[in-house]
Amino acid sequence: MSANSFDARSTLQVGDESYEIFRLDKVEGAARLPYSLKVLLENLLRTEDGANITADHIRALSGWDSQAQPSQEIQFTPARVIMQDFTGVPCVVDLATMREAVKELGGDPAKINPLAPAELVIDHSVIADKFGTKDAFGQNVELEYGRNKERYQFLRWGQTAFDEFKVVPPGTGIVHQVNIEHLARTVMVRNGQAYPDTLVGTDSHTTMVNGLGVLGWGVGGIEAEAAMLGQPVSMLIPRVVGFKLTGELKPGTTATDLVLTITEMLRKHGVVGKFVEFYGEGVAATSLANRATIGNMSPEFGSTAAIFPIDDETLKYLRLTGRDEQQVALVEAYAKEQGLWLDPAAEPDFSEKLELDLATVVPSIAGPKRPQDRIVLANAAEQFALDVRNYVEDDDEAGKESFPASDAPAATNGVPTRPTTVTAPDGSTYEIDHGAVTVAAITSCTNTSNPYVMVAAALVAKKAVEKGLTRKPWVKTTLAPGSKVVTDYFDKAGLTPYLDKVGFNLVGYGCTTCIGNSGPLPEEVSKAVNDHDLAVTSVLSGNRNFEGRINPDVKMNYLASPPLVVAYALAGSMKVNITEDALGTDTEGNPVYLKDIWPSEAEVNDVVANAIGEDMFNKSYQDVFAGDAQWQALSIPTGNTFEWDPQSTYVRKPPYFEGMTMETTPVSDISGARVLAKLGDSVTTDHISPAGAIKADTPAGQYLTEHGVERRDFNSYGSRRGNHEVMIRGTFANIRLRNQIAPGTEGGYTRDFTQDGGPVSFIYDASQNYQAAGTPLVILAGKEYGSGSSRDWAAKGTALLGVRAVVAESYERIHRSNLIGMGVLPLQFPEGASAESLGLTGEETFSIAGVTELNDGTTPRTVKVTTDSGVEFDAVVRIDTPGEADYYRNGGIMQYVLRSLIRK
Repeated sequence: MSANSFDARSTLQVGDESYEIFRLDKVEGAARLPYSLKVLLENLLRTEDGANITADHIRALSGWDSQAQPSQEIQFTPARVIMQDFTGVPCVVDLATMREAVKELGGDPAKINPLAPAELVIDHSVIADKFGTKDAFGQNVELEYGRNKERYQFLRWGQTAFDEFKVVPPGTGIVHQVNIEHLARTVMVRNGQAYPDTLVGTDSHTTMVNGLGVLGWGVGGIEAEAAMLGQPVSMLIPRVVGFKLTGELKPGTTATDLVLTITEMLRKHGVVGKFVEFYGEGVAATSLANRATIGNMSPEFGSTAAIFPIDDETLKYLRLTGRDEQQVALVEAYAKEQGLWLDPAAEPDFSEKLELDLATVVPSIAGPKRPQDRIVLANAAEQFALDVRNYVEDDDEAGKESFPASDAPAATNGVPTRPTTVTAPDGSTYEIDHGAVTVAAITSCTNTSNPYVMVAAALVAKKAVEKGLTRKPWVKTTLAPGSKVVTDYFDKAGLTPYLDKVGFNLVGYGCTTCIGNSGPLPEEVSKAVNDHDLAVTSVLSGNRNFEGRINPDVKMNYLASPPLVVAYALAGSMKVNITEDALGTDTEGNPVYLKDIWPSEAEVNDVVANAIGEDMFNKSYQDVFAGDAQWQALSIPTGNTFEWDPQSTYVRKPPYFEGMTMETTPVSDISGARVLAKLGDSVTTDHISPAGAIKADTPAGQYLTEHGVERRDFNSYGSRRGNHEVMIRGTFANIRLRNQIAPGTEGGYTRDFTQDGGPVSFIYDASQNYQAAGTPLVILAGKEYGSGSSRDWAAKGTALLGVRAVVAESYERIHRSNLIGMGVLPLQFPEGASAESLGLTGEETFSIAGVTELNDGTTPRTVKVTTDSGVEFDAVVRIDTPGEADYYRNGGIMQYVLRSLIRK
């Protein structure tokens, strides 16, 4: 029950239903707040308990100074939690382990139960092994169940063992698309109360739901677990960046072009740790699907959230997707009553402002390795010619020594070239070169949730087929929608046969290529690429294109709209200027250009209007948690504690609570520490967290082999997130990681100073030796350390490798928080300083003094870092809130929650 200090408790009548609400207009200053802060203010009013959330917190938020730097901590209590299976499995593993720990400490295991609705969508496990055939979907699903049976049995057990926990089974859709199409409430109703739908999710692209006016963002799995168990999320009242939209998109431009433009603008402006809120006349002209696409990309420009207020477009989408009329009426009434309804003419008080005229957006792609590196489509071939030089040997003497004389890189018009003949299984031959598009994937919730770009892609395919074009033979083409609604409207519009004919057959309902589950390239293509060191490319309609993420054979990756993905599959090379060059020839030998097969806006709108209806959403989601016969046939254990299989290589009991007592162990200073890795700028959680394929000659591969797993059954790191033994071995093992302690290496290598001379070894092996010797470890890093997905394993793996502290120039919000949640101390170099400017090589021994001040209930602003080489500096302690300090003192967030629940 709320303390209700502001007498805000009231009633809202909608039709025949009456709801308790907490009125924002009872708090002075509420009306001037941006939409997102109004949502937070209501959250505080409703959850005010006089202890963790007080009247002073409410007054601090209502009196928000838009120009102040964040300093005031508040406790945000999300209405629900959403998970995908890669991050969700370890969450459920941890909950199951916590039940046992509670029992061992004399508590009631039933206390470990979600107190807020928690929904998990299995979308990250399907791999696009099979493609280009009508039965690709069925074959990939069979392979998925074969690889993941143990995980799926575990999740089915969780669905029966925990209250308020639901699972959307495999082959259904992508979590964020399922969220906006079905799970999101926009206004939540629970225990007679109506309040804004808010959430945290175990995936950074949780922000997609911001397009529906729902405030939420990605957190680490450990934070999500705490939220499920009723713990609020500790945060500072953020700065809010107002992004004004004016005008309308020009014909020929897509939501993808818009979002890449916004990503570039906001990344350049700097919005890490801030909320972004869209306003202005152009918002009303932005479809809900486009809003969701923009919200989805929030992690790519670095903001915590990227939200749109509620308006008629929101209601229209809720109706289309099958929400009942009472819910839609409640959303409208509540938003208008609480001042959450969009006023296109308003100029709210924002910390900073940007503006974009939608009419200035032009067709674009992004790459070859970051989402914010936007390239105007007309300049893409020219930019490729410059960028490819970073991925191939130059045509000089050094380069010639690296290759046989006949295979030395040549250059055509300044573009490196190494033409390579490939023989297909049917005996035919073709030639590939640097820039060959070897993966063209319509994938990811970012764009597959948007019917306008999906229909545009299908119409490009239709027009291409009618002209006699098809994909080039070396292109792996895949279609992986985010829900079954997509294939339903393709079928209804008669567009599926055309997609099939150009090779974009359905391969699964899941993330696939966007998260690295592209599956292998055809054997002959892979061999040619690796034998001749070709810098080949992928083009995908995803949100991430980081190095080493998409496919181990592919060096350069480009984000593009679904229709452009089809176009590049037809062109077959990034060297082709698809705005001017022919994509191929028609049946009469005439050149066919992109303009010849690009659909008009009217054509796209006509298909969307006639092929998509409410009935499709009702049909797809009417029994969404039940699953098919294969899911229902999975055998599961019974009981409220899990029966761990000691032979399992997928799900194992983690060691987080071993030896834990009810009393905390005082935190200590760090002495005699060695550097496990010295890293540069923009090291992402993709570099840190295990992801993608598991190679046989790595520690993780060796572990699986030793446990009797055949190489063909290794599966991916993501699928084995429930096994900490595999995940520790894959931490810092990305094939593109460059550890500066071990120059000349690429991948999970370091130098092991427990041995004479500090020989190069696997990071995991060195970690084991350091831990056996009792030597603590640190990580040195540059700017934006940990940007990317909200992967809890980036922090869990770091902690389990024995890392006690990270010293970086700056952090991404989620990863910094996750490090604290795992008991790892995040430190920051002094302003303007770096490992390089301080002369640190990574070979030093480090000591960190002043940490023990935390035992007195305070957080030191800085700690003293010294090395045996004489370098000294004061590192800034990045424990930003009292709540985070409590987590650190307890050894991590899970230990804190466990002790709190037992004491209740």
